[in-house]
Amino acid sequence: MFKEAIYHRPKDNYAYVCANDELHIQIRTKKMDIKKVTLIHGDPYNWEGKQWKTDALPMKKSGSDQYFDYWFASVIPPFKRLRYGFLLNDGTETACFTEKGFYAEPPVDDTAYYFCFPFMNKADIFQAPEWVKNTVWYQIFPERFANGNKDIDPDGVLPWGSDEPTPTNFFGGDIEGIQQKIPYLKDLGISGIYFTPIFKAYSNHKYDTIDYLELDPQFGTKEALKEFIDACHKNDIKVMLDAVFNHSGFYFPQFQDVLKNGENSAFKNWFHIHEFPLVTEPRPNYDTFAFTPFMPKLNTENPEVKEYLLEVGRYWVREFDIDGWRLDVANEVDHAFWREFRREVKAIKPELYILGEIWHDSMPWLRGDQFDAVMNYPFTSNILNLFAKQSITVKEFVENMTSVIHMYPKNINEVAFNLVDSHDTPRILTECGEDLDRVKQVFTLLLTFIGTPCIYYGDEIGMTGGQDPGCRGCMEWDPDKQSQELFTHIQKLIQLRFENPLLANEGELSFITPGEHDPCLAYSKSNGEQTFCIILNTSSEAAAYSLPFDLSNKSVKNLWENRDIAISGAELTIQLQGNGITILEF
Repeated sequence: MFKEAIYHRPKDNYAYVCANDELHIQIRTKKMDIKKVTLIHGDPYNWEGKQWKTDALPMKKSGSDQYFDYWFASVIPPFKRLRYGFLLNDGTETACFTEKGFYAEPPVDDTAYYFCFPFMNKADIFQAPEWVKNTVWYQIFPERFANGNKDIDPDGVLPWGSDEPTPTNFFGGDIEGIQQKIPYLKDLGISGIYFTPIFKAYSNHKYDTIDYLELDPQFGTKEALKEFIDACHKNDIKVMLDAVFNHSGFYFPQFQDVLKNGENSAFKNWFHIHEFPLVTEPRPNYDTFAFTPFMPKLNTENPEVKEYLLEVGRYWVREFDIDGWRLDVANEVDHAFWREFRREVKAIKPELYILGEIWHDSMPWLRGDQFDAVMNYPFTSNILNLFAKQSITVKEFVENMTSVIHMYPKNINEVAFNLVDSHDTPRILTECGEDLDRVKQVFTLLLTFIGTPCIYYGDEIGMTGGQDPGCRGCMEWDPDKQSQELFTHIQKLIQLRFENPLLANEGELSFITPGEHDPCLAYSKSNGEQTFCIILNTSSEAAAYSLPFDLSNKSVKNLWENRDIAISGAELTIQLQGNGITILEF
């Protein structure tokens, strides 16, 4: 038994409470080492004489990555508290793993040996807005989606789509143009819009804010924005705005005051300034985003800065009834600020969705006191490596994605913001070498996986583009230049997701372990009574896939093709064409 590989701690993804009073417990062991794990548990105050009373619950292996197996159990402690340990068996040896170490037999003379979940306090439960689980997002870069009012075009605006996107050119996209396209979004099946920043700023991307409390005039008026959000809500579409609280823009008035007045500026403590006077070359002598002098980092520990930014968070929720905040460079802002931000905005709208832009393991931000979710870039990386770069096998993909899933509790995974590209990355069709079949597979996985999926504007009609600014081209509205084939594919997947909750966030997702060189990726979504099996042939060659399920006395339907499948006996083998897709229901 490889005891050094065994890991558990009574917190975060290893022990957490769900809203239905279930306590989920997970343990990690060396891959292929442990054959059986039993959870030994009991109320710490439940004794019979001098012996602690416990129950034994077999744990289920919930997945395996490259190095570890993960085991899972769910219990409902009758008095909302628990002491517990793990009985591990590797086929030849049995050991009881506790907080104090390993024992040949489970100790019964003192609960202090065991891991402790002191009390299941309701206030500690991670609880994101319920509506997010069933939302399909659509990310819009406002300057490039649609020009609905040429009277407010910025100076030097170019004819729509007449040139390649650059860091400095403008094409006149605005709120009115987006509102005119609500029927298009409804037809696709979208139920949430995520905007990149729309506040007054110098650039076309608006991540260099000048005034956080004003809509950029090139996008329209505040009245137009209110009308747009109201129209979205009437069409059952949520609206999420993007804000940068890590840094301001160079032309933020408070920063301009520091540039002008130096040490005498009333705003010098709004930023992280190393020395005066301020210089921008060769590197700025003040903290910035990366090393760009045009994005000075805000001091969110300063009370004046904190109150200014908190009012920004409150203002757009209170006055415009937005449904979510996406927070740029969220990992570089102090945790204390985010805790206060959450309290302030949720006090106005408890069902507000708070999404942080973090590209790495984000557990410290996802304990229920800061964010509801983060942008799930580890998910994105695995998809790109399998379908776009083709640099990993299906087996490696399953192992990697299993690791990603087990990074977080189940109730966090259900609202994870899943994406395959964005304004910060090359477009997915470009990443896939403009292979439409591979892109179809990518969106099939995205829209049948756990989490809340997001489509970057134009991906659904086959837009291409490299690293930004190449990925920020004008939306293509000429039907003759759109891929109607891809649009229909994504539209159909969204419809199936809404019609079948198991394809969204109900039930349990399980990967079907592939062989070393198996070209087919398969996973199931099941609630014990109904099962969907999604199968993707990642090879360009045809393949046969035998389902590892006993289908005796079951009716099987090809949901993707909307037809019944006749089977004889208990087994079923599916034929898939190269880069083929199927979704089965049984």
